[in-house]
Amino acid sequence: MQYLEAFVFPGRLDEDDFILNDQRLEMTCYARNNVYPFKLLPQKGIEKLTLAPITILYGGNGSGKSTMLNIMAEKLGLRRTAPFNTTPFMADYLSLCRYALCRGVKALPDGSEIITSDGVFDYLLDIRSINDQVSRHREELFQEYSEVRHHSDPKEPWQLRSMDDYDELRRRNEIRHSTRSAYTARRLPNELPGKSNGESAFAHFTQRIKENALYLLDEPENSLSAKLQNELLHFIEDSARFYGCQFVISTHSPFLLSMKGALIYDLDATPVITKKWTELENIRAYYALFEEHRAEFE
Repeated sequence: MQYLEAFVFPGRLDEDDFILNDQRLEMTCYARNNVYPFKLLPQKGIEKLTLAPITILYGGNGSGKSTMLNIMAEKLGLRRTAPFNTTPFMADYLSLCRYALCRGVKALPDGSEIITSDGVFDYLLDIRSINDQVSRHREELFQEYSEVRHHSDPKEPWQLRSMDDYDELRRRNEIRHSTRSAYTARRLPNELPGKSNGESAFAHFTQRIKENALYLLDEPENSLSAKLQNELLHFIEDSARFYGCQFVISTHSPFLLSMKGALIYDLDATPVITKKWTELENIRAYYALFEEHRAEFE
């Protein structure tokens, strides 16, 4: 399924016209060479992205692939879980961007979203924070149990003096008739399943990506092992083929770049052009490395 047919960024003439006429650039606190995200994409010769069910933006650090995804997400009004760095010129830049929906599509699905590396990292930190709080609460319950069972004076038992003490009486009786583990288990919330960062990151993608929506994924391979990158590849392929999803992905993962039918833009090329994944510089470097060590694999 495809919802977004094309996205158009400002061309060189549009950018030059804005820069020449914006009064802020006459002020000393602004500099004409620091108008991000202006002056980034025209020098790459990229203005229009024609999209497919799976579109990949490939390029090294600083190639602009993450910037392009964030611009698209803001213009399209996609949901995001993590903020991104913006500038005083972002709103002006977005006003010059355009996009086209596919024939028959009146609006993007409500569940459409951008999932960034920062969003995944925040999710991992949330899991760690929740589990840390559970661990601290467990220690507090152990201490409570110990104080009631081992430090109460049998000659001076704790007595109910008012109805305000009723909950405390119930707690003490529960401790006296329970093992430490049973008492703690009843009062302690469950920890989130113990997984590695990579496993948790993979779970984050499979939980957030639902049926029938557009998803922008910014370097989803971060934190994922080779095995999990391969699993994510098949998950994305199946989501696009069977579950009505469209993807625009920034990546340099050889696994994700090998996805069947993906339209790949090489942002390291000037001007930017589409390529087969086997033609990309990094993939050729991997190929040369394995060819050099072919005998060691046989």
